[in-house]
Amino acid sequence: MRINVRGVLTLVMVAAMSATMIACSSSGNNEAASSTQPAATTAASEAPKASADQPGWKADTKPITFDWYLNFSWFPNKWGVDATSQYITKKTGVNINFIVPAGNENEKLNTMIASGSLPDFITLGPWEDAVKKMIEGEMVLPLNKLAEQYDPYFFKVADPAKISWYTQPDGNFYGYPNASSSPKDYQKFGEKQASNQTFLVRKDMYEALGKPDMRTQEGFLNALKAAKEKFPDVNGQPLIPLGLHEFTDTGNYSLESYLQNFLAIPQEKDGKLYDRRTDPEYISWLKTFRKANEMGLLAKDIFIDKRPQMEEKIAQGRYFAMLYQRTDMEPQQNALFAKDPNSIYVAVDGPANSKQDKPTLAGPGISGWTITLISKDVKDKERAIKFMSYMLSEEGQKDFYLGEKGVSYDTIDGKDQFKPEVLDLLNKDRSAFDKKYGSAFTFWMLMDTNMNLQWAPPAVEPLKSLADWTRGKTVSFSQFDNLNPAGSSEEGIAVQKIAQDWGKVLPKMILAKSDAEFDEIFQKHLKDRDAAGQAKIDNYRQKAYEENVKKLSEFMK
Repeated sequence: MRINVRGVLTLVMVAAMSATMIACSSSGNNEAASSTQPAATTAASEAPKASADQPGWKADTKPITFDWYLNFSWFPNKWGVDATSQYITKKTGVNINFIVPAGNENEKLNTMIASGSLPDFITLGPWEDAVKKMIEGEMVLPLNKLAEQYDPYFFKVADPAKISWYTQPDGNFYGYPNASSSPKDYQKFGEKQASNQTFLVRKDMYEALGKPDMRTQEGFLNALKAAKEKFPDVNGQPLIPLGLHEFTDTGNYSLESYLQNFLAIPQEKDGKLYDRRTDPEYISWLKTFRKANEMGLLAKDIFIDKRPQMEEKIAQGRYFAMLYQRTDMEPQQNALFAKDPNSIYVAVDGPANSKQDKPTLAGPGISGWTITLISKDVKDKERAIKFMSYMLSEEGQKDFYLGEKGVSYDTIDGKDQFKPEVLDLLNKDRSAFDKKYGSAFTFWMLMDTNMNLQWAPPAVEPLKSLADWTRGKTVSFSQFDNLNPAGSSEEGIAVQKIAQDWGKVLPKMILAKSDAEFDEIFQKHLKDRDAAGQAKIDNYRQKAYEENVKKLSEFMK
């Protein structure tokens, strides 16, 4: 599941483990100190030995700058501008130079991989094929070996379940997730788990239309039609009846797993993976979207707009309804609330299956939102793994969440919490908050959204009700994570070919002039994917799914 930091505060506590590994001598560079060199002549020999019980980063806080690649073109923040990043640099000596793609993320990342040289840290979605490419190409370092050699404290602050989940067949693990929740987290805090997936409507318009039921296909179309007729313009600009995530070269999130989850379409039946794409309920609803376009209810904007354009239009309140991630529009929601509380977006029951079953919305899984790896080209292996340990530790998590005491937070009524004026800015203007304070996981690369429960302030409107609506409808889909084969394999190449074909086919089906044309396009896609090797992909995924189920069951013992 694709998630945005702006609201990814799922609530659980992190597990930790003690390590029994014998520490290696800590050095100020990447090579062990020579046994023939007098100890008194090197700073490294004067530093305390690496310990499984003591934070290793404290042994060396000399200035160092790491290049950190984020595979998210929308990330807007710079390190060192805000109070929190300045504080962390002063404390640890680590400065960060973020590298963010200006355009297509995959093109940028593939270019770097092809060059054979990567920045010090890399953060991307765990589902990205580039993860496998970097591991198979030995372009990233095993975190367990780095920790064993330089900082066994890592094993005390890292979650053993997440380590096990990401351990590769070679016995090593190369990346660590953020925003990750294990099965035990769900068992203990299930009622607090919130999904990012919502069906949103503009409050004033929805109420003016009499709060229509949009769960059925007929009700959905009628509501969009009524909204367009009653509110043709929004401040002089055309109303957009329905908003979706952006169309990409592999499809549209809103019209794929997102819609399927609202329809409660299972991902497996009797232990066998189920092809949700061919499910009759799903196809029927895709045809409803096609009908909406035929009725003039789908604006051309939704087929071409990228996230910046969508954010601008959300802030203008130009969408009537949206199948959209609530956290992706939090700043715009707050801006609308400040102007007119009635113009905000509220979560309501959206598309449902013919039985009107409750949605099964994706919650945080053990794979997390992103995964962070350390490049083989890293300029200082020791400082890199120690800084990662610091970020994973409770001390680091508190620094990244609350910032510096006296600046962004204080002990108030016996609890460490944001100062009132800081919290006020956080709730009103997230962008300004990020630039001034930089806390509350502005830098989310290794955020532990379970641990932050102890510091997180209570949710407030207009965001609280959006998260609350998802509770009770949220489930973990961890067992279905990371099922795709490596991109370099025969199956992996087939996956990419089919995905790119679907990216072309999906908008064509929605823009089709009739259901018959829709069927013709879809049936051709099914034939093409079979020819590309769908059966081999299915076999691979089934085995991977069964391995996931086995691994997850072991975590519950």
